[in-house]
Amino acid sequence: MLLVSSMNAGGAERVAATLASAWVKQGHQVVLVPCFAKGSGHSFYPLSPEVQVRWLADDLPGQKWLGRVIKPFVLRKRIRAEQPDVIVSFLTNVNVTALMATRGIDIPVIVCERTHPVMSSNIGGFLKVLRNKLYPLADAVMIQTADAAQAFTRVLPGLKHVAVIPNPLPEGIEQLTTCNGLCTVSGRKTLVAMGRFVPAKQFDVLIDVFASVSHDYPDWDLCIWGDGPERATLIDKVKKMGCSQRITLPGKTTEPWEALSHAHAFAMTSRVEGFPNVLLEAMALGLPSISFDCPSGPSELTQQGTAGLLVRLNDRLELEKAIRRFFGDDDFRCALGARGKQAVWSRYRLETVLLQWDELFRQVGVPVSGKME
Repeated sequence: MLLVSSMNAGGAERVAATLASAWVKQGHQVVLVPCFAKGSGHSFYPLSPEVQVRWLADDLPGQKWLGRVIKPFVLRKRIRAEQPDVIVSFLTNVNVTALMATRGIDIPVIVCERTHPVMSSNIGGFLKVLRNKLYPLADAVMIQTADAAQAFTRVLPGLKHVAVIPNPLPEGIEQLTTCNGLCTVSGRKTLVAMGRFVPAKQFDVLIDVFASVSHDYPDWDLCIWGDGPERATLIDKVKKMGCSQRITLPGKTTEPWEALSHAHAFAMTSRVEGFPNVLLEAMALGLPSISFDCPSGPSELTQQGTAGLLVRLNDRLELEKAIRRFFGDDDFRCALGARGKQAVWSRYRLETVLLQWDELFRQVGVPVSGKME
């Protein structure tokens, strides 16, 4: 049983869809339970029709406050009805609910944490208190990067078991190719970024730095895909700078790989990440990539800056130098894109990550030699 908040666009939802579909393909029975969204029968990400989806919110009363109070009890009823061999939960609010719902039930629970416990400000004080109290009850806490795992063991020393398993590359992405640095000298080229338009992504920094170098590289444009509360502000910023012809913010796309594949380089300016799926996918497509060295993920994905350019966090001058190097050196950009692609495919292929999950299941007492019954 996989527990998620919703099946809308988001990193956790994408990974849950990928894992659920892969596990049913292996012959396992998988139940996916979105806990905080009303059922619409729709997943933003491709999901195998063999995955059984149970919308928990459909079983809750209409009053929001009452639903929050009884959610763990409703989830507990669902768990007893399904009798899974193992529960895998994603995101802090869902993890806390899952651990409350499974008190006294002898089913292994693996909670997947996607934030950095020190750097992230995504969760409020009360939820953090519940996390600190309940996570030691989990059979395992799965973290996406070694850096975040070390931080969690310092913040929560009573955890039973901490496992590091990265996000897998999604199925289907290998079918796309990107022009990246191979479309070199002639024609316009695009530096692309993608993500939710929130302060942590710092797209304003990327806009400022691109604008400062754009006059020296008239054949390059910047395109930032995504949506969120800051989008209108950023669009207004671009207009006031007089850069609307060179910087575009087209909105959210349902085909992110396709959008990435038409670019020639990728940049990420986040100040904090759990695990940057978009950086992983850009590198997998062969896009030469630049990233701030934020916690956590970019350092591991770029192999400490050897498979992608790693820029000191929030150092605008260093970011400008990295972008100038990309824009001015086609051979370097091509070589880095190829090196990055090889690096991520060797470590984050779906089959490789599934073997790591098999090992974690064994460690918490779940049979994986055949179908889980």
